[in-house]
Amino acid sequence: MTVQSHDPTPARVRFNPFSAAFRRDPYPQYQQLREAQPVHRTLGMWVLTRHADVRGVLHDRSFSAGLIPRLVSEQAERLGQHEVGRIERLGRKSLVFTDNPDHARLRGLVNRVFTARAVAELRPLVAGIAEDLMRQAWRAGGVDVITDLAAPLPVAVLCEWMALPEGVRARVGPWTHDIRFLLEPGLIKAGDFERVCAVVEEFAAAMDAVLAERRARPGPDLISRLLAACTAGGDQLSDEEVVFVCIMCFVAGNETTKSLIGNGVLALLRHPDQAALLHRRPELSKAAVTETLRYDCPLQLTKRLATRDLDIDGKRISAGDQVLVCLGAANRDPAVFDRPDEFDLTRAAGDHLAFGHGMHGCLGGLLAELQAEVAFEYLYRHSQNLELRTDELDWQDHSFIVRGLKSLPIALRNAG
Repeated sequence: MTVQSHDPTPARVRFNPFSAAFRRDPYPQYQQLREAQPVHRTLGMWVLTRHADVRGVLHDRSFSAGLIPRLVSEQAERLGQHEVGRIERLGRKSLVFTDNPDHARLRGLVNRVFTARAVAELRPLVAGIAEDLMRQAWRAGGVDVITDLAAPLPVAVLCEWMALPEGVRARVGPWTHDIRFLLEPGLIKAGDFERVCAVVEEFAAAMDAVLAERRARPGPDLISRLLAACTAGGDQLSDEEVVFVCIMCFVAGNETTKSLIGNGVLALLRHPDQAALLHRRPELSKAAVTETLRYDCPLQLTKRLATRDLDIDGKRISAGDQVLVCLGAANRDPAVFDRPDEFDLTRAAGDHLAFGHGMHGCLGGLLAELQAEVAFEYLYRHSQNLELRTDELDWQDHSFIVRGLKSLPIALRNAG
């Protein structure tokens, strides 16, 4: 009799965030990775998929957030791009990419302006913009959630909050689209780099002019408040730091808010029982946003740089190693969330990591939540049924860290 040996070693899972299959649905691969290789090295970095490991890295301040600016500089060198001073300063002085003590200083000043109360006061503004954007599409009986609502809404809200002049508002969207390359420097080609450099200079010059006008005639807008923010010791943001805060509000907040709204509406379309519940109880809009952030978060992946040697799940992470933390995988971890693959508006609030964790928790998270909440309220207050008008979903392919749709055409039926 032949005895067959059993190999307890789980089969190796190939992690490929660039594949079409992963873009369509990354969650089966996340599950395989969590079960077979929760901490493994591939593509020149460590990949983490369990909630506890991801949260631990985000909480541990010895993991640096300054990796992206370094990669931008290295990519510029490889591509022979030398006039990148403004881009390098944008990276070094952006909240997203700074470590302490610079981060603590910048965050302390900016937090004086980005308060929960200040964001809550924007609700009438956000609601008015959403209604204006939807009115024409509503009359036509159909709408593309992405192009008609989710994409223009965050840009319009920020432009209005900053009280930008019309000439600048018209250019902010294209500028933001180009600068987003800086978040994924490995994807930048030579032509892209030249364009990004030029756009950053154009954007900064336009904002310089706005700042000069606000210093002369301050108002209740975001820029005036940033200029006025001051610590007890008298420290203030420099003009360039204010410019960089404003630019990164668009770069970091536009694509993610757009995807949050789109992913949420798609989840509701795919779960008609939850959509019906939201229609009956519009006060669940906030819960719908929270569940979307857990179930299908816009920012799926983010990187950190280890600055010391340490072990994670028995694996030795060395100082200088890059670590990719999979937020989308962590948010479906059954060790933390019951029935993680179900979309449930009545789920008890959990510790999702869609906005990161620790000192680099998303500055604009409250504003993104507000805009998605208003969008869900509007759609499900005005319509008894929303129906998807396509059999083929088109997922964006210009970023591998953000998960979102290029379009989401739906039919609206007026509830009367």
